[in-house]
Amino acid sequence: MSNPLHASNSRDSWLQSESAGGLILMACAALAIVVANSPLSGYYDLLLSTPVEIRVGALHIAKPLLLWINDGLMALFFFLVGLELKRELLEGELSKPANIILPAVGAVGGMVVPALVFAYFNWGDAIAMQGWAIPAATDIAFALAVLSLLGPRVPLSIKLFLTSLAIFDDVGAVLIIAIFYTDNISLLALTVVAACLPLLAWLNWRGFTRVGLYLMVGAVMWVATLKSGVHATLAGVALAMFIPLRVDEGDKYSPLRTLEHGLHGFVGFVVLPVFTFANAGLSLAGVGIEQLLHPVPLGIAAGLFVGKQLGVFGFCWLAVQLGFAKLPKAVNWTMLYGTAALCGIGFTMSLFIGSLAFEAGGGAGDYAMLFDERLGIIIGSLGAGLLGYLLLKRSLPADPVGEDD
Repeated sequence: MSNPLHASNSRDSWLQSESAGGLILMACAALAIVVANSPLSGYYDLLLSTPVEIRVGALHIAKPLLLWINDGLMALFFFLVGLELKRELLEGELSKPANIILPAVGAVGGMVVPALVFAYFNWGDAIAMQGWAIPAATDIAFALAVLSLLGPRVPLSIKLFLTSLAIFDDVGAVLIIAIFYTDNISLLALTVVAACLPLLAWLNWRGFTRVGLYLMVGAVMWVATLKSGVHATLAGVALAMFIPLRVDEGDKYSPLRTLEHGLHGFVGFVVLPVFTFANAGLSLAGVGIEQLLHPVPLGIAAGLFVGKQLGVFGFCWLAVQLGFAKLPKAVNWTMLYGTAALCGIGFTMSLFIGSLAFEAGGGAGDYAMLFDERLGIIIGSLGAGLLGYLLLKRSLPADPVGEDD
């Protein structure tokens, strides 16, 4: 059995790391916007469009640098998401049924209502409706960074609720990407992916602990997934499900925890900042009222700012009133509403889904000059973060709270 004090310290360290990562993401987003609106904008675009090729015999992968970041580096992010999800389900907060219901219900509301808000503004426009899932995402690093600004007044239960909700939100995002942003399927490549899965299951069943074996199979699966038409980042989640959590009850070594610990800093302080810098470079040249009020950015901003808080809070309120769940310890309704507002910070995941929906920013086809979905993401996320901060600042206790677990 793990030491409770050690577990608490590890959890606090993880939350602090996420908060620090969120602050770095804010800086990278601001830097990208500054560069995109400076004399360096041409070099910025040139860098991201630089062709990068890998050829091994008949195998040939050629993509601009931006897509290597979005398809390759982000696969590591989704791999880490999968590792965290598996650990939480087996031995973390999500292993306790009582802790699952409220964040799970909130996550469902936080995906359904923003999507409906977006659809309200864009119904009937087939191209615009490709972005319906953009406001359904929550950025846990940004949200925890805002919480960190409030210091020790924030109860641990709020942080755990927000983190658990974001995990369910990530699972929803993975399912959305797999189902709705997959096309031009290659059966041959998909067959290779299908062959990798039982091999990974066999390695897990036989108790192999060398993570290199899993990563080798995972690399083959990533390439095959990339070629299959299914988004390559999903290979990261699939691989994570087969990494062993425990070797045996008497052994302290855990391949999953070792990988998770090793990847967390790299993903938080390299992968996500690079992704943010590459995708957040919104040019404000020529942006006027027409662009601000275009149904796509307007629907995204409204979905994040209005839909998220209403969806998360409304579904949670209903679950509590019906007796399916109860409020987290030391949390009142105003605090929960402030936390629900923070869920409207969808920055990183919204940018990622937006890159799938509209091919890395700037719309699709003839729409390229009419809207930029990143405008709605930035406005909605900023508004949600500010509202959540103000609500929590007003409703949190004046004095620091103790550990409430």
